[in-house]
Parts: sequence; C-alpha cells; structure tokens
Amino acid sequence: MSRKSLGTIVVLHGPNLDRLGAREPRWYGSDTLEAINGEIRALAAELGFDVEIRQTNIEGEMIETIHREGSGAAGVVINAGAWTHTSVAIRDAVTALECPVVEVHLSNVYARESFRHRSVLEDIVTGKILGFGKESYLLAIRAIRAAVERKGPTS
Repeated sequence: MSRKSLGTIVVLHGPNLDRLGAREPRWYGSDTLEAINGEIRALAAELGFDVEIRQTNIEGEMIETIHREGSGAAGVVINAGAWTHTSVAIRDAVTALECPVVEVHLSNVYARESFRHRSVLEDIVTGKILGFGKESYLLAIRAIRAAVERKGPTS
C-alpha cells in the first residue's frame, strides 16, 4: 500500500560539491555526492517525501533551479557552497520561496577561514545546519518534515 507523498523536497548542491570524496576529505568527508544523494533519497522516501536533487557549478543554473523547482516544493535544502558567502542573486531567488528553506554545510564554517563565517542566506532561511558532514543534509530533511507537520494540512 503506497502512502500519499507529503510533497517534494528540493536538494540543491552548489559549486565543487560534485568533487566530494576527492576534495579536501578533512573538511568534507570521504563520501561521494552520489552516495550522499542515495542517503537523502532513502530518508526522504521514509519520511513521505518525493525528492529532486540538483548539483551545479554554474550560478545562473542554481538560480533557475530555485525558480523552477522551489516554487512548488514542500521544502528546500540548499548547500550553496562558496556562493553562500557572495551571491546576492541566489539570496534574492531564495527570498521568493514560500516553503521552509534549510541552509546546509558539511563542515563547520566557523572553524575555517574568516571569509566563510558570513552567509548571505542565514537571515532569510528557516534554519541552518552545519558541521555534521553528510548528516547535515539528513538533519535538514528531518527539519523540513517537522516544519510541514507544524503547518498541518492545507485545504
């Protein structure tokens, strides 16, 4: 017996995240993006969501995906990577979303270079999870589930 989906969670991976598993494992762990996406898909399904996952190294593609996929989403999980610290354009796209948005980082950005300490998203997102490696994504999906449950059924 299949149950009705609670909606779609959109997971957005920004620049260089396609290099996970090979790129700076001290900060990002040894899991590949494909492996992390598998865990995201499994948890989303377990919690009753469909999931759309996108990764891009091109800022304009990220913005277009936020516009296209985020507008009808139950929630958005975004790891904007380096754009977190610089992209007002991504901030503006996220601001237009009406669903819960969780900013995610694999590493604890506050334990790193000072330029990583500022996020242009942090004051507009629902919440921010960082420093737990791949678990940051899974915690974000659980947080969206909790936000959807708090909101209750829509008419």
